[in-house]
Amino acid sequence: MKIRLPFLKSPPSVSVIRLSGMIGSQGRAVLNDATMGPVIEKAFAKGKPAAVALEINSPGGSPVQSSLIGARIRRLAEEKNIPVIAFVEDVAASGGYWLAAAADEIYADPSSVVGSIGVISASFGVHEFIREHGVERRVYTAGQSKSMLDPFRPENPEDVARLKVLLEDIHGNFIDHVKSRRAGKLPEGQDLFTGEIWLANRAAELGLIDGIGHLKPALKERFGDKVKLRRYGVKRGLLSRFGIQMVQDAVQGIEERAAYARFGL
Repeated sequence: MKIRLPFLKSPPSVSVIRLSGMIGSQGRAVLNDATMGPVIEKAFAKGKPAAVALEINSPGGSPVQSSLIGARIRRLAEEKNIPVIAFVEDVAASGGYWLAAAADEIYADPSSVVGSIGVISASFGVHEFIREHGVERRVYTAGQSKSMLDPFRPENPEDVARLKVLLEDIHGNFIDHVKSRRAGKLPEGQDLFTGEIWLANRAAELGLIDGIGHLKPALKERFGDKVKLRRYGVKRGLLSRFGIQMVQDAVQGIEERAAYARFGL
């Protein structure tokens, strides 16, 4: 049994939340608000932490899930008056940078990839393939836009125009988030929202991060050598460990690997 003596001051503690992988609405192997919500709530509530550190390694994904996770972090930080510090590992790009921007300060390794403040939509078209193989596509809709961007039909310029409007609106939300969270740190008159990526030193010059730093040394320097790090993350279920989710996780793993490859990782 641990005995607490009232006249002995306990060393400060920092909650460390690991945010690693693709950001998406479904699946065990991705980051989303449904799976990360309880983890984040616990990290802010348990043990009265002096700060919450985000350990980020993500190439991005769903803008909605990025926004939901980031909003939850901000709400708890403001309600409990707890500072949030982000530490980037390999990459914090697109939705990954959205999460980093939810922190009050952002630090990274010199070789970390940061940025990609943009929005992308990718699909495929197989209408020529199925036509050559004698397959006829039959689609019946009520509403002229219901079959928008059907990959089994020829691309419709009107559909593409509608999609671009949606992407621009989402991009605008992303830009507003970054400008709000990095207010006073971004240079005037420079377009940082083209989807470009930078290594950490250049990102620091542009105000996208606050400097170079690694989690443990930075937290020890700020809170003392005796600071306690309490780690929080999603635990895999027993059935998942024995391979029940193996096929689904394998597919998600391929998608995630392709996403990281976009940044040379």
